[in-house]
Amino acid sequence: MSNETNSAPARRTHDLAGGVLLSHELGGAAMLRRPVSSAAADPVQTEPGTSQDRSTRCRPRLALSIPADRYRVHQTAIDSAVAEVFRSGRFILGEQTVAFEREFAAFLGVDHCVGVGNGTDAIEIALRACGIGPGEAVLTVAHTAVATVAAIERTGASVVLVDIDPLTFTMDPESLRATIAAYQADSGGNGRPRLKAVVPVHLYGCPADLPAIQTIAHEYGLRVIEDCAQAHGAMLERRMTGAWGDLAAFSFYPTKNLGAFGDGGAVVTKDAALAEQVGLLRQYGWKPRRISSIRGCNSRLDELQAAILRVLLKHLPNENARRREVASRYDVLLAGTQLSLPPTRPSCAPVFHQYVVRTPYRDALRASLEADGIPTQIHYPVPVHLQPAYQGRLFLRVSSLPLTEIAAREVLSLPMSPYLTPDQFERIREGIRRWLNSNGGPE
Repeated sequence: MSNETNSAPARRTHDLAGGVLLSHELGGAAMLRRPVSSAAADPVQTEPGTSQDRSTRCRPRLALSIPADRYRVHQTAIDSAVAEVFRSGRFILGEQTVAFEREFAAFLGVDHCVGVGNGTDAIEIALRACGIGPGEAVLTVAHTAVATVAAIERTGASVVLVDIDPLTFTMDPESLRATIAAYQADSGGNGRPRLKAVVPVHLYGCPADLPAIQTIAHEYGLRVIEDCAQAHGAMLERRMTGAWGDLAAFSFYPTKNLGAFGDGGAVVTKDAALAEQVGLLRQYGWKPRRISSIRGCNSRLDELQAAILRVLLKHLPNENARRREVASRYDVLLAGTQLSLPPTRPSCAPVFHQYVVRTPYRDALRASLEADGIPTQIHYPVPVHLQPAYQGRLFLRVSSLPLTEIAAREVLSLPMSPYLTPDQFERIREGIRRWLNSNGGPE
């Protein structure tokens, strides 16, 4: 991955067939296929940095729910799978879980998958399977869901934070190397926890620069545990995320690209010994059953969620492709504006768990879209090291993580779903163009 920092990152290019993406049908609902108009909306006169008077623009909120839409599209198959579980009378670690583990491992191109209770448990158990605990330290990023850091700390290990690449928002390899050097120099035999692993986060569906990160990790004898909670099906150099590190952790939270209808997670690996250890850890360390050979926990993917995930896994490639199409529409709409868009990287196929733009006018843009009834999110508004539970007690190479902190002030997640309809995208387009043509958001 390039570490370019120019202000105009490369955009993805796509054959839009004259501005109209190829037509598909998904669950009987026609998806986005309207050409993006080049004509801008009428300019709206406002104070600089503000949106139009909300009282004159109040519109019904756009109803977007990935779990609800997912169920609507796949209802028949999901209902059938759930009914089969009830008929079986087996609800914990039964045939559905075994089958999903086998199918998900095959999808990723790894040898082993172990279903667990959620994505946070998946990170913790993956680290514990590597023997990581008190007296040791793990490198990761602060621009992530707090679950990444919380899982590391649950092992008893300490957290060392690395800054991000400002274009991809993922771990910057140069910062990783500098942080390792600073940490080791600062340790100086004073009993500081030893570095044992690095947890790169594939944020927003964009793979981290794993070739560079793994090279550095191997130089220092560090394990690599991928946080794939937002990257189901993303690829780098034609290899799936989850198939690079010693182990990888997945979440199946309902809004994920591959999401259950409740909590769920998985740990995957190519290493049989690590997979066995993960299997022991997820169920009390039992070996044999009801005899704990090691200290484990209770974190199991249940049969109902496994059955649903088996249904949805079959549709994941097509739904990821739909996300890429929606991203292409955003690219066309926002090209040439002051908004920074997700960049292109050679040999990288992101899956757009989120479509994230950045702008110093983030709050004005968000307020304007909210006034138009268009929901947006900020992933994530406060870096982990600045949150009250963690402030002042995590290792930083310098006193701050400048690129992480700037990103937290500027990022905005626009609506992203494989189930967006043409009318829904048109409303989003109108709202964005209205803001871009106001004084608060000049092109």
